Amino acid sequence: MNRIRHWPMIRILTLLAMLLPALVACSKSETVNIYSARQESLIKPLLDRFTSETGIEVNLVTGAGDALLARLSSEGRNSPADLLLTSDAGNLYRAQEAGVLQPAISAELEAAVPEHLRSPEGYWYGLSLRARVIVYARDRVNPDQLSSYQALAEPQWEGRICVRSSANIYNQSLVAGMLASEGVEATDQWLQGFVGNFARPPQGGDRDQIKAVAAGQCDVALVNSYYLGAMLQSPEPEERAAATRVELFWPNQEGRGTHVNISGAGVTQAAKHPEQARRLIEFLLREESQRWYAESNNEYPVRPGVAPSELLLSWGSFKADMINVSELGRLNAAAVMAMDRANWK
Repeated sequence: MNRIRHWPMIRILTLLAMLLPALVACSKSETVNIYSARQESLIKPLLDRFTSETGIEVNLVTGAGDALLARLSSEGRNSPADLLLTSDAGNLYRAQEAGVLQPAISAELEAAVPEHLRSPEGYWYGLSLRARVIVYARDRVNPDQLSSYQALAEPQWEGRICVRSSANIYNQSLVAGMLASEGVEATDQWLQGFVGNFARPPQGGDRDQIKAVAAGQCDVALVNSYYLGAMLQSPEPEERAAATRVELFWPNQEGRGTHVNISGAGVTQAAKHPEQARRLIEFLLREESQRWYAESNNEYPVRPGVAPSELLLSWGSFKADMINVSELGRLNAAAVMAMDRANWK
């Protein structure tokens, strides 16, 4: 009799043992693991909102873009990452070429992101737009003297230009864009004159270039526009003061337009939760997400019809280069070689 009474419990335990793997897999499927080159403060509030709305938990690992790509490559199929979030199309293209991303195509993604701001094969999608602009000293430069990137190679700018090093991906992508539109010979000629006009050896980041212009170490500099926005809103009085001493100029408005780039995201090849990762990209591209993300980062929305922040609107509208940003990655190696030939350190 006792043995008969225990049969139901044995059956229950057996059934639980059979169901346990499925239950664990189900719970794990409601997770997205992100490797992000964007700072946590610039993305975490949106990720929390995504979790609140969908119930999908998000685990965030932040680090430098190059380090995260190296980590993804070394981890291979064992990587826990489902999504790579990084800045610059050059970095996204490198990840695609390294084989650590997989296509994540959907009608929603293709409708949200203009064709020139995403991978043609669907490996990655732009999330925000940034422009590489000229900033100039308002007390020493007449904006009528400015026109294009190419014009910065003219003799009048000798000893007056600040810029960060050639190792920086933003500068590499700028030169790659020049190669795509102007060709090798014209780009080489421009680089020779441009590098010859440097006021000092390249050093520091984009904020340092703005500070150098404000301090009178140079008169113009090339920077990504969001750095100026961040300094104008900085809690540090010195940064705000430096930012108010410069003005922003949109280059190449009479030609191909100002060089633009993106921050973006792609689903990893090793993703254990690819559907959830794709849903997160779609969430980040919704109008309300685009508005918050762009305002928090002082960048422009990639989704058409979403207005930029009031600060960015105060800088006026501009004509942007419409080259597919994947070209910036494809031509990266050629850009680095061109910068080396010009002795851009």
